[in-house]
Amino acid sequence: MYCNRLYANKPELAASRIDAIGYQVGHQLSERYTMERPRFTDHLDAIKFICKDFWSELFKKQIDNLKTNHRGTFVLQDNRFRWVSRMSFDPSENGDLSKENAEAVENKAAEEPNMHLHFSCGVIKGALHNLGIACAVSADTSHLPACK
Repeated sequence: MYCNRLYANKPELAASRIDAIGYQVGHQLSERYTMERPRFTDHLDAIKFICKDFWSELFKKQIDNLKTNHRGTFVLQDNRFRWVSRMSFDPSENGDLSKENAEAVENKAAEEPNMHLHFSCGVIKGALHNLGIACAVSADTSHLPACK
């Protein structure tokens, strides 16, 4: 990834930059997709739009599950997220493949999808901000495709 090479020694700066790019994309896409619609009256309508229409346009499927605590926290679950579903990691890029290095390789493999998810988090954040919802967006990658 371009930002990873540009900010090789500063992964949090790369993540922030990728998130900001995603924010701009999400803001513009939500503007385009809601052009013909009236403004949403409450947060739940906006979240439903994100789960059904926006997600379908972006990822060619709807969200698998939407949960809320009815106090402003929403959890959107996509069990087969297209942008990381076919991602793999080449451990030989890390050099030493010894058992001592196995933990470092596993950490790197778990970190790689997170860098890609910063963009999609930014997209969702930008879309929600455009819809009038100030929010924080994060991703959980606890169930990535893997071979063991």
